[in-house]
Amino acid sequence: MEYVPRERVRLLTGVLSVVSLAVVFAAAGGRIPSSSVPAAPEWVLEAIPLVNAVISAVAIGTITVGWRAIRRGKVDRHRVAMLSSFGLFVGFLTLYLYRLTATGGPQPFPGPDAVYQFVYLPILAIHILLAIVCIPLLYYVLLLAFSRPIAELRRTSHARVGRVAATLWLISFSLGIVVFVLLHVVY
Repeated sequence: MEYVPRERVRLLTGVLSVVSLAVVFAAAGGRIPSSSVPAAPEWVLEAIPLVNAVISAVAIGTITVGWRAIRRGKVDRHRVAMLSSFGLFVGFLTLYLYRLTATGGPQPFPGPDAVYQFVYLPILAIHILLAIVCIPLLYYVLLLAFSRPIAELRRTSHARVGRVAATLWLISFSLGIVVFVLLHVVY
């Protein structure tokens, strides 16, 4: 069943990627005024990082289930797991962007400078880089899947790009949990 015209997959991937990344960079850079989102009680803003860590952990599970399912030939289970993973990612990103916008930007690292410089920043940089790289890859494999019947997907780059996307996605979600632990548990 085609939900996306085949010839539009690359164009839509590019447009969705640029728009998504522009919104993320605008929120992270404090370019979106906090008045543009509804106000939330402080406890909600404080709970978002924990909720996002839980979402990340669940997404790691659903990505792993989806990966294992397709390796075993269980296409329907793979589809459900990967769409669930994407839904979790959208939920994570929505909460993350809401908190960034409501608070005016990222929170400062509360720990010692040496940990900040040699542990936190490298982990955060890799996490952010992988998240940026994942966005177009995820859109591409998702749009490929929506543009062709299942039998035709084997003749596309869906599996090859999907393996790369899933690997990077797993690492990014894992490092995001490490960032949460450093920001909210250790310090």
